[in-house]
Amino acid sequence: MERRHGPGYTAGDIVLRERLNRVEERIERAAARAGRPRSDITVIAVTKKFAPQVILDAYALGLRHFGENYVQEFEAKHPAVSHLAEARFHLIGHLQSNKTRVAANLFQSIDTLDSEKLARRLNDSLDPARAPLDVMIEVKLSPEESKAGADPAVLPELIDAIRACPHLRLTGLMTMPPWSDDAEQTRPYFRRLAALAQSAGLPHLSMGMSNDFEAAIEEGATHIRVGTALFGARPKPEALT
Repeated sequence: MERRHGPGYTAGDIVLRERLNRVEERIERAAARAGRPRSDITVIAVTKKFAPQVILDAYALGLRHFGENYVQEFEAKHPAVSHLAEARFHLIGHLQSNKTRVAANLFQSIDTLDSEKLARRLNDSLDPARAPLDVMIEVKLSPEESKAGADPAVLPELIDAIRACPHLRLTGLMTMPPWSDDAEQTRPYFRRLAALAQSAGLPHLSMGMSNDFEAAIEEGATHIRVGTALFGARPKPEALT
């Protein structure tokens, strides 16, 4: 994506606006099929591996939620985007225990909490004077060994443990199904996560990506994680500066 120079829009800005319009059309059609208002659905723009200018351009077009996978990568980007007053940054990648203190002070929401140990470390890393940090539990519904997340069987205990942390606010569940270019293959995972959230009384569901977010919306997603459909293929590391 091209960097803006001076007034007006670059070709990169126009492309992003067109992509955002297409994503919005897809969301609206899926919400209509599900009988849900568009306002129920939050787009988390996945900006991992992109330079900070991409976040600035997306913010200028009205996006307010951004997803990053790596604490260290976003720590480097943060000075360039910290002035965006309405931006909310979500950690959507696995949180390592040795990164909890840094993550607690960088992100407005940690969407991949998956253990009592991480919950306690995160809670203890937070300034008691600040508002509670929003968190979601990542649930492992896929048999793939590469996927992270809590086993559904331990959810009741994990939910209780997080709710006992005074500096954390549990908002919902998140999952990452096996990759498929057929959304119907991922729909059962979305449906199961929705059932787990309903049984736990949790209002938010982070599920669905560029290839399958319509099915996720139809199954109750409140947050969808959209990267490629907005920004195209991720750049090589040397292109991030």
